[in-house]
Amino acid sequence: MRADARKNRDHLLAVAGTAITEQGVDVSLRDIARRADVGLATLLRHFPTREALLDALLRTSFDELTAEADALESSDSPDDALVSWLRDCVAWTTEYRGAIALMAAAIEDTESALHTSCVTLRAAGARLLTRAQAAGTARTDIDGADLFALVTALAWLGDQRSLAPRAGHLFDVVASAILTSTASGDAEGERRPSHP
Repeated sequence: MRADARKNRDHLLAVAGTAITEQGVDVSLRDIARRADVGLATLLRHFPTREALLDALLRTSFDELTAEADALESSDSPDDALVSWLRDCVAWTTEYRGAIALMAAAIEDTESALHTSCVTLRAAGARLLTRAQAAGTARTDIDGADLFALVTALAWLGDQRSLAPRAGHLFDVVASAILTSTASGDAEGERRPSHP
């Protein structure tokens, strides 16, 4: 890519990032082009679909989260690694309001420009989950698809202004439900009726 074309592309991404942060992923592509002081055709030449624009915008974050999962695979505590990655993933997905809905749809849509990135991200989380399951610290009745669905649900909470204040607490509830820690075992014990 020529230097001037790269500069134009980077400018479009910067403007799109600001617009999406302010208005969510449903912001008009025409509005993004106008803010960038280019024609809609120019924007579409670089990014033919909304998903292509979002994939380019989120590419660095996708790569960072995948690299983080790779690094965490060698950590001493598989359950801490899983929860740490899950927390970072949820926090990142709320950066651009509404992005999580497109990501969830892209998992099943092989034609989506987001498909490969989302499948790669789901696989990274699945590896951490499998490692925690092998260590006996995560429940075995969920898989990578379930974990990605939980990321989607938790990110959706963060997208809702009225529920966002509860998102951190609910993340902790979900994380503790995934893990098979002593604390959750103790809580179950407290709920069981005691026998003399």
